[in-house]
Amino acid sequence: MTSPPAGRRTRRGRAVAVTGAVALTVGAGAVAAIGLGGETTGPRTGVDLPPATATVTRQTMLDTDELPGDLGYGATATLPGRIPGVITRVPLPGAVVRRGGAIYRVDDRPVVLLYGAVAAYRTLAPGSVGRDVRQLEDNLKALGYGGFTVDRTYTTATAIAVTRWQRRLGLPQTGQVEQGRVLFAPGPIRVDAVTAGVNQSTGGGQEVLRYTGTGRVVTVRLEVSEQRLARQGARVRVLIPGGAKVAGRVERVHTVVAQPATPGGQAETMLEATVTLNRPGAARKIQAAVVTVAFTAAERENVLTVPVAALVALAEGGYGVEVVQGSATRYVRVSTGLFANGRVEVTGDGLREGMTVGMPR
Repeated sequence: MTSPPAGRRTRRGRAVAVTGAVALTVGAGAVAAIGLGGETTGPRTGVDLPPATATVTRQTMLDTDELPGDLGYGATATLPGRIPGVITRVPLPGAVVRRGGAIYRVDDRPVVLLYGAVAAYRTLAPGSVGRDVRQLEDNLKALGYGGFTVDRTYTTATAIAVTRWQRRLGLPQTGQVEQGRVLFAPGPIRVDAVTAGVNQSTGGGQEVLRYTGTGRVVTVRLEVSEQRLARQGARVRVLIPGGAKVAGRVERVHTVVAQPATPGGQAETMLEATVTLNRPGAARKIQAAVVTVAFTAAERENVLTVPVAALVALAEGGYGVEVVQGSATRYVRVSTGLFANGRVEVTGDGLREGMTVGMPR
């Protein structure tokens, strides 16, 4: 009998554990026509014993896989130039900008980083109402400007604080924040690439630079069929260059379309998982690297297992194992659970740890 596949192999050559929904392939021979009628057969004496045997063991089984990932700073975002003028200063790649800092300068006036989740999509002025107003006021307060109530309404008091902020930055003191003067990002940013140069005109939405967050993350591409591995919040282990193993967590999973590598090829839908490290300092000295990420999709504690090759197909459907007792054998119907590393979780009437089961050819 041909043993059922335990799933595809990982990209690093280790066996993958898969759930009990895997189809088993039955080879030629009498095992394909075994009929129990009930849960077990009685002892069969005077028959040929199996050519090989194995032991029923009790153990913890894991549905795991190891996949390659890219250690870096995560996905990049684009900063378009919306303030008209001439670019007079740009940062160097790798530069880190924090709240209140200048990202680049137009006509020698800064475009400023502030923190927040809502994009700077409009000019903010007295009378404006919304989450972006509260976001602006949160930043003004964090930068040391007060005299207003932090809420969703842009009041005269807000405008006065903005005027003081503009004076400090060397901006026209209008009391309004024009669209494009600030970039709202969740936190500090790291300049990934600069795509516009000094003396270049801007203001039409052309790309000026690309940026990322400053935290170290691992990005892993998975096939859609591997979705069970990458669940938001799942714990993983990351093997980084040098041999260190760092615990991590899947922060987000989303669908991406991988473009074909050759003309005329078909695009492929993939999953992309973003993994954060519990100890970011372990990767502090590594700018970018390929790492190995170990996912655990399922765990079964204290279960009975047999080699996958010990399963026999039953004529009435399902699977069984041939229990060997001295010079006699009997067949026991089993229910299968998790498959992992050549073994399978089984339950069956009277099946116990330490029993001997046959291994068909």
